[in-house]
Amino acid sequence: MRKKIAILLLLLLALGGMAQAQRSPQELYEGQFQPPEFPAGIDWINVEDPLTLSGLVGKIVILDFWTYGCINCLHVIPVLEQVEQKFAEEVVVIGVHSAKFENEGQTENLRQIVQRYGIHHPVVNDNEFAVWRGFGANAWPTVVIIDPRGYGVIRQSGEIPFEAFDSYLTGMIEHYDGIDESIIDRRPLELALEGAGDPGTPLLYPGKVLADEASNRLFIADSSHNRIVVVDLASKEVVDIIGSSARGFVDGGFDEARFDKPQGMALDGNLLYIADVNNHVIRSADLAAREVMTLAGNGIMGRSRLDFGTRAENPLGVSLRSPWDVEFDDMGRLHIAMAGTHQLYIYEPESNLLYPSVGNGREANLNNVSLANAELAQPSGLYYAGAGKLYFADSESSTIRLADFENDLVTVISGTTANSLFDFGDVDGELGENLLQHALGVEGGPDGEIYIADTYNSRIKVIPAGETGTQTLFGRGGAGGYMDGEPHLVQFDEPGGLSYADGILYVADTNNHVVRAIDLEAGLVDTFEFRNPEALVIDREKLTLVGGNAGDRSIIMAGIHEVAPGDAVLRLNFALPDEFKINPLIDSEILVVWGEPMGHATVAVTENSVQIPLKFAEETTFVKADVTLYYCREGEEALCFIDTFAYFITVEVSAEHAETEIALEREVVPPDV
Repeated sequence: MRKKIAILLLLLLALGGMAQAQRSPQELYEGQFQPPEFPAGIDWINVEDPLTLSGLVGKIVILDFWTYGCINCLHVIPVLEQVEQKFAEEVVVIGVHSAKFENEGQTENLRQIVQRYGIHHPVVNDNEFAVWRGFGANAWPTVVIIDPRGYGVIRQSGEIPFEAFDSYLTGMIEHYDGIDESIIDRRPLELALEGAGDPGTPLLYPGKVLADEASNRLFIADSSHNRIVVVDLASKEVVDIIGSSARGFVDGGFDEARFDKPQGMALDGNLLYIADVNNHVIRSADLAAREVMTLAGNGIMGRSRLDFGTRAENPLGVSLRSPWDVEFDDMGRLHIAMAGTHQLYIYEPESNLLYPSVGNGREANLNNVSLANAELAQPSGLYYAGAGKLYFADSESSTIRLADFENDLVTVISGTTANSLFDFGDVDGELGENLLQHALGVEGGPDGEIYIADTYNSRIKVIPAGETGTQTLFGRGGAGGYMDGEPHLVQFDEPGGLSYADGILYVADTNNHVVRAIDLEAGLVDTFEFRNPEALVIDREKLTLVGGNAGDRSIIMAGIHEVAPGDAVLRLNFALPDEFKINPLIDSEILVVWGEPMGHATVAVTENSVQIPLKFAEETTFVKADVTLYYCREGEEALCFIDTFAYFITVEVSAEHAETEIALEREVVPPDV
C-alpha cells in the first residue's frame, strides 16, 4: 500500500494536480485541446521524412521540449528512454529542441548531441520557437502528452519521474483498450537513427582532461566510451584504461568497472577521483591496485538537494545530481561542481563528510553575496588557485565566478555581471563588457592567468595575470570546426575541459573527439596523437556479450523493508533457467554497503542463493548491493554471460518489527544466442 501511495503522490506532483483522484477516466485520459501541426521547413533528426501529428493519430505522443545545455533537460532523457522501452508499441516520443543558446540552435550541433546521448526518438529543431509557442511552453523542460485520438491532454513543466509516466500511461492504455482495442495503433514507427557513428578517432566526445606534471601523466575522460584513458605525457603512450567501456554502474577492477558519461577528475597520489555524471556518484580509482570504488552517492539521481549547513556523515547514502567536475584544495578537501543542484559541494576523504559549500540551490546568477546566499546555474568546471580561492565555470549563466572561502564571498570575473541567465555572446573586453556562451571549463596558469573553455563559442579565452578583462587566445569561433596551427587559423568544436602542465594547455575538444595541445610559448595548437592508438580500440564483441536482462544499467528499487535492530541477513536468490549455472571459472561477486552503523562487504557468489550478514541501528537507513553475476550453460563454461544490476533497499529499523531477514529474488534471463 505504501508503494502505491508513493506512486500516486509522484503522479499528482508530476501532473501539477491535474490528475485528481475524483476525476473520471474520460477527464484524465481524453484531451480537449486540438494541437497545432508541426510547421513546414524545419529540420528533423532520426527520421527520413518530417512527421505530422495527424499522421500519428492512434499513437500516444509525448512531446519533450528541451535545450541541450540544460541539465534538467538532460535528466529527462534517460526517463524517456525507459518510457520508450516499456511502451514501445503504444507511445511515440518526439524531442522538440527549442534552443536557449544560439549555438544550440544549429542543426549540426543538435545532431552531435543526439548522437552523444544516444537519443533514439525523432527530434525536431524548433530554433524559431514555433512549436514552443503553439503548445504554450514556457520553461525547459516541458512535457506535453497527446492522446491516441490526437488531442492534447497534459502539459507539465519540470522533471517527471518514470513512475509517474508509468502509472499514467498504463491507465491511459487500459482506458482506450477498454473502449476499443483498435484505437491504439501498435505498429512500429519507422526511424532512421543517427547513431553515434565512427568519428575516426580513438576517443568519443571526451569531456574533461587532467594533466599531472609530477607523475607526467594525462588523464582523459573518454566520456561517451564510459572510461578514463591514462597516457604517459613523455612517450604519449596509453598506459592504462579505467573502465570496461560498457555503460553502467559497477565497482571493481579496471577491466570490469563501469561508468556512465564520466567527466571531471582530480588526483591525490595514486587515487584518481572521478565525477561520474550519469551515475550521480563520485568514484575513486586506485591507480596502483587498479580498483574502482564509489565514495559518494548511491547511484540514484537525487530529487532534492542538501541544504546549506547540512553535513552528510554517510555520503554513500546521499542521492546526488549530476556531479560534473572535482578539484582538490590545499587542505585536502575535494570540491564538487554539483551541476544538477546548482551548488558546489565539499567531500572530505579523511572524515568521510559531504556537504554543500557554495550556493543555496536556486538556479540563478546572483553575485557579490556570501557563499551560502549565492545563486548558481549549473556549475561545470573547477580550478583552485590557493588561498581559499576556487574559480568555477557556471555554464548556464555563461560566467566564470570566484568563490572566496577566506572572505565568504562569490563574485564574477568573466561574462555578464547582470543578475541574468540570458546575457551571453562572444565579446572580448573588460569585465562588465565581455560575454561568454555556456563556458564549461576553467584552468589556471603558472603566473596567475585564468584560461576559459568558452564552449559554445568554440574558443579558448584568457584573463591575463593581474588584469580584469577577457580576451580570445585561440579559436575562430562561429559554428566550430577543426584546424590546428596558429591562433588565427585554429578551430575547436565545443571544447569542454582544460588542464595545464609544463607550458602546455591541454583541451578536451569534445565534438572533434580529440585532445588538443596548446604550446603557450610557441603559440601553436596541435592534436594530441597517441603513440599506440590500437590500445584504445574497443572489443565490440566482448561488449556485445554483456547481455541478459541487465541492459545498459539496472538499478532496482527494492522497496521498503521493516526489520528489527541488531543482526540481520540479506538473502539474494538468483533464479537461473534450466541447464544454466554460476560460472565457476570467473569470480561473481556482490559489493554491499549499508548505513547506520556504516558497513560494507564484498561477497563471492558460488551458489544460486547468497546470505550476507548485516547490522542495523534503530532508524531508517538503506542497503545497496551491486551484483556482478557470471553464468553459463552446463558444459559450456567458455561461453560466459554477465548480469549486472544493483538493488537499493530502504530499511525501516524499529524494535516494533520482528523480521531479521531481507529476501530478494532476481530472475536471470540469458540473451538470445
